Amino acid sequence: MIGHLYEGSLAGLGEAVIEHEDGRTERLPIDQWRGGRPGDDALLDRCQGPTLDIGSGPGRLTVALAERGLPALGIDVTPYAVEMTRAAGGMALLRDVFDRIPGAGRWQTVLLADGNIGIGGDPPALLRRVAALLDRTGRAIVELGETTRTEWLRLRDGGRAGDWFRWAHLDAEAVGACAGEAGLTVTTIWTEAARCFAELTPVA
Repeated sequence: MIGHLYEGSLAGLGEAVIEHEDGRTERLPIDQWRGGRPGDDALLDRCQGPTLDIGSGPGRLTVALAERGLPALGIDVTPYAVEMTRAAGGMALLRDVFDRIPGAGRWQTVLLADGNIGIGGDPPALLRRVAALLDRTGRAIVELGETTRTEWLRLRDGGRAGDWFRWAHLDAEAVGACAGEAGLTVTTIWTEAARCFAELTPVA
């Protein structure tokens, strides 16, 4: 999704920023994605059984799950991120969530952490895909934002800029309707370390 600029930043080759369509920029939070965030433990505590980490990045959650003894697979579209996950002892595939995913329909937990509900800029479509990946007794754990909106973003590193891509944000008030469109229902919403999460399960 964020391509070679993200890959270069992970490798320490630059300090990429996220550029919004209105001209605002913000630093790409590589350190958090690599080293852990407050609230991660509470998130991981909710995972049960085989877990798919969508948009796994450098693999901090995928690796942490494996260290807890849970079967875990990370998927990401950035080759260097996948390599980092594997080097740290986690299992990861270079894969888009809408491509063929091993174990589709049998995952007990699917993670969309770190704002990855925004992938593709269409939360209902992404959650429909998640529903197809889940076992009927499974759950999706989704990290939510403070607002619901879509926007265009790109990654910039000095004079280099990536392509614009659509990104979405989803808050606690809107997650129920999006989940319903995907055949999922919200079972709980909670906050931890100023982060907000929702647990979604397939409608019986």
